[in-house]
Amino acid sequence: MNVHQMNVPEAYAGYHLRDLPHEDAELTHVGPGAPCGEYMRRFWQPVCLSQELTDLPHATRILGEDLVAFRDKSGDVGVLHRHCSHRGTSLEYGIVAEHGIRCCYHGWLFGTDGTILETPGEPPNSKLRESFRHGAYPAREYEGLVFAYMGPPDEEPEFPMFDTYYLSDNKLVPYSCHYSCSWLQVHENFVDPIHAVFLHTRLTGTQFTDAWHDLPATEFIEKDAGLYYITTRQVGDRIWVRTNHIMLPNFGQVAALWEAVEKEKLFNRASVTRWSVPIDDTNSWIFGYRHFNDVVDTAGIGKEEECGIDSVDFLGQTGNRPYEERQREPGDWDALVGQRPIAIHAKEHLGTTDRGVAMWRKILREGIRGEGRFAGKPATWGYAGDPIHTYTHDTCLEIPDNGMKGAEQMEYLSQVGREALDCIFSGDALEGEERKSHIEQQLIALRDRYRA
Repeated sequence: MNVHQMNVPEAYAGYHLRDLPHEDAELTHVGPGAPCGEYMRRFWQPVCLSQELTDLPHATRILGEDLVAFRDKSGDVGVLHRHCSHRGTSLEYGIVAEHGIRCCYHGWLFGTDGTILETPGEPPNSKLRESFRHGAYPAREYEGLVFAYMGPPDEEPEFPMFDTYYLSDNKLVPYSCHYSCSWLQVHENFVDPIHAVFLHTRLTGTQFTDAWHDLPATEFIEKDAGLYYITTRQVGDRIWVRTNHIMLPNFGQVAALWEAVEKEKLFNRASVTRWSVPIDDTNSWIFGYRHFNDVVDTAGIGKEEECGIDSVDFLGQTGNRPYEERQREPGDWDALVGQRPIAIHAKEHLGTTDRGVAMWRKILREGIRGEGRFAGKPATWGYAGDPIHTYTHDTCLEIPDNGMKGAEQMEYLSQVGREALDCIFSGDALEGEERKSHIEQQLIALRDRYRA
């Protein structure tokens, strides 16, 4: 079949391809009333770093809403609608009080729950302050991040606590990164493992280790409210299985950043826990924790002091580098923002390596609509329990190269990867060190079976 029969445009077809279809609004529009925005409001969302709450208010914008966050002098944290209920002055210019925040314009005092505490210009017997509330959201601080719940008050879920928060000898360091594009294309990076081979390894040569160079055998697994990718590689006399875990709508964990596969490792946990949080339709934040411990950063490359406001300790996660440097060595920020402010899905041509992206869009759409496996379940299904089990890991097993090549080797590696994740799932009934020990025993048995 020639190109004319396939309806492939002639060369230099820019004139015929210039028109842009509309973006997928159901998945990318996040303001009040938008399907995705209403769905995301059912979950606790990070809104800023604790260090941004000084003696001054912090103006922010989340899910298309202008907000102000503050810590009053008693230590309570508030997240309020930014504009004063009296005459609309921005509370970013407010005065932090012992309890609440006072508008600079006429002195009205607002509590962290939106109660009008004082209207000092009104007569002493005025009942005005008792007749309404200012817009406010429940807020909570945890390990340097400030979270808010922006959904219906009667649907407020428990604050989620993930198992990686409880790991011994593990420090959580909060950070943020601003992206001038839709949250969705930032989050889809989680389920695109092949980009690491090219963007971070082959085309730059400096961002990741040599172990990332070869294309892995790749599997995608759906379970509960999550999606997992499994990448499996033969690196010398070891098989490296790596799994990233993302959960609806915008949570995910990343395994080790600079894994070199230099020794056997069993159940190495996440190096990053993060949320892709919409500012509005065309801007977003990554808020997250870098994990620092002797297991996920054995190369000693990580730098805690580089993690903070719009900063993290691995290359290419912000747009703060000079433009020419970003052109010569682009990172995630450049690749994601470069997809347009909102990626146009109808202009894409997805291939076999994009299976995870296609699966994630389908899962997200079903979650928003309450269809498929999400039918009849609360929006936050999958977030129950304390701690909530997560499955991101690096596993390096001493299994020598068996000489297989091509498709045969890929199928063999895929099988090892699937069985490794099954070993990790097998510990679900256990907690803490007991769960870890069980999983490691299962992985050792898996290794010994394949070595035999």
